[in-house]
This record gives sequence, structure tokens and C-alpha cells, in this order.
Amino acid sequence: MGKLWKLLLMVFLTVVIALPSWAAEETGLIKIVKGAVSIDRKGQKITAAAGMPVVAGDKVITGDDGSVGITLRDNTLLSAGPKSLLVINNFTFDASTHAGTIDTSLKRGTLSVVSGKLAKNPANSVQFRTPAAILGVRGTEFVIDAGSGKEE
Repeated sequence: MGKLWKLLLMVFLTVVIALPSWAAEETGLIKIVKGAVSIDRKGQKITAAAGMPVVAGDKVITGDDGSVGITLRDNTLLSAGPKSLLVINNFTFDASTHAGTIDTSLKRGTLSVVSGKLAKNPANSVQFRTPAAILGVRGTEFVIDAGSGKEE
């Protein structure tokens, strides 16, 4: 029985050590969820919960009574209000150099942003897209209202 446990432990450790290379890199974490909030990840709808990771490609969807707070790895704070659809198109961040990019699309609803470390980088490092505009950001706080677009 001892050899079986050792074998199982070795298999478990191998899987845990290799897991980060299998998983998509975390863009950030959901910090607060109120009401109905879901994440569409590669076509799979997941109910959002505090502590859940967000990755590039995720669509964050809030319901009529929903709101969500997300902290990205560079300490950018995103707060989406009711009836919002936020897409994390791309996110890269090097914690040692603070280099990287944020590219998101707010298809509908509202988004409050407190920019993090990436906003101090050169122009075009941080972009927020809406159906009507693309915002390039350098170190600020702002609110975006994309209206009630129908795009999913």
C-alpha cells in the first residue's frame, strides 16, 4: 500500500507542477459580484464568483441587477454595471518591468476604470473599445457608457 501512495503522490505533484503550463494565464481576479454575473469562456457560460480568475478572451456579462468588480494583475480596477458586456481581448503584464498591454471592449453597459501600472506606459498600451470609440489611456480614472448595444 505504501508504494501505491507514493505513486499517487508523484502523479499528483507532476500534475500540479505542470498545471500552469496547461491553463490560460490569469489576467486578473473577480473581487466583487452582485446579482447575476456570468463569464462566457470559449463558449462555456460560467456563473461568476468572487475569487474566480479572468483570462484573455473572457466575456463578462452582467444581468439586469448585476455588477462586478475585477482587479487586473497590474492593479487596474474594472467595475461593470448592470446589463454590461465586457470582453477582455488581450492582456499582458510583466511584473518586473511593468511592460504590457490591456485591450478590452465594452459592447454595452457601463464600466468604471481606475488605471493601474500599465497606463503609465507609452500610448496604445491601454485601450478600451466601445461600439462608437476607442479610448487610449494614460494614468487616470474614468467611466465609459457604451449604451444598450445588443451584441453578445
